[in-house]
Amino acid sequence: MPSLLRAHADTIIEQSIHAVLPDEAVRRTLGAHSFTGRVFLVAAGKAAWQMAAAAVSCLPNIQKGVVVTKYGHVRGPISNCACYEGGHPVPDENSFRGTDAAVELVSGLNAGDTVLFLLSGGGSALFERPLIPAEELQDITRQLLACSADIVEINTIRKRLSAVKGGRFAQLCAPAHVFAIVLSDILGDPLDMIASGPACPDQTTCADARRVAEKYRLRLSERALACLAGETPKRLTNVETHVSGSVRELCAAAAKAAQALGYEPVILTDQLCCQAKEAGSFLASIVRSHVNPPRPMAFIAGGETVVQLTGKGLGGRNQELALAAAEGIAGIRGAAVFSVGSDGTDGPTDAAGGYVDGETRSRLAAQGIFIHDVLANNDAYHALRAVDGLITTGPTGTNVNDVAVALIGVH
Repeated sequence: MPSLLRAHADTIIEQSIHAVLPDEAVRRTLGAHSFTGRVFLVAAGKAAWQMAAAAVSCLPNIQKGVVVTKYGHVRGPISNCACYEGGHPVPDENSFRGTDAAVELVSGLNAGDTVLFLLSGGGSALFERPLIPAEELQDITRQLLACSADIVEINTIRKRLSAVKGGRFAQLCAPAHVFAIVLSDILGDPLDMIASGPACPDQTTCADARRVAEKYRLRLSERALACLAGETPKRLTNVETHVSGSVRELCAAAAKAAQALGYEPVILTDQLCCQAKEAGSFLASIVRSHVNPPRPMAFIAGGETVVQLTGKGLGGRNQELALAAAEGIAGIRGAAVFSVGSDGTDGPTDAAGGYVDGETRSRLAAQGIFIHDVLANNDAYHALRAVDGLITTGPTGTNVNDVAVALIGVH
């Protein structure tokens, strides 16, 4: 039974991610538009390579392009494009180098030119030209990631420390027209927050940034504080934006895949936003409320959880969610919970997420591994690896948040 549940989980994951790959969405968007004059391409984010490859196949007359994505995500050369790989979730020198190349590409364009800007999640770290010393930017990023700030709070700070975020990249492109295709990785698709909105008017204010800094007691230099006091662009006249994918589509695809396997799918939410451990506990409680259902059921939750770091272990939010659920479904036959990042990565690991079933807790305990201790040390990766609970997909080329699924009733 566990092997059947794992096979079902793998099928749901594969089909869900395939449904939200950016290739067709980019082709569909570009197919409905025509471009006059010169076209230059800039792609940034975890899905940048795949989006750029699709765009170049549609528009062979692109003059030049720059692609900035995460390490391991470049799958080969793209015609007329320079590809860069950089650090995520903390930007590094290669992130800055790729962004500098993009800024140089769009400098000096004229009003008849178009910048095709392909943006996906992860762009906040990968597409960066800091206004403060790089070391301090990296330290502030780590502070924000460690204090369980949500993505909106994190990006509210990031925008003001950057020369390309919060609408500033669109200003650098002017007077050229910016045609943006966005793969959304933030709940509700707020354009000014996706990758910190390089080509979108900023909806947040200096006061918002100040509140976030005070809330989490961020350690900031005088220079950084001065940046937080500098207002971002509130109006842009040279940008046209199209959203090409979101977590809502990911959840719908998971529901369709589960239904084809004989489950009755229930989409609980596509706005999941809480600590990973709490989400895992919640899904486990759903399982406990539906033991022995009249037919197999699949409960689906999409969104993005956060991890509060209390230890020094290795893992990611999806692995932590799954492991937290293992405690609640322990001993329940025909039950499993899994969670996966649609981009194929979860935290600083080579896994995309984690899988647990009713036997996971006992299998861990037999090896002297106890879930409470593992979660306290944020070491879900090593625990799940010990029981073959890691989900590994490799880079997928897309990034539309995460999906977590609870399966129950398989006999």
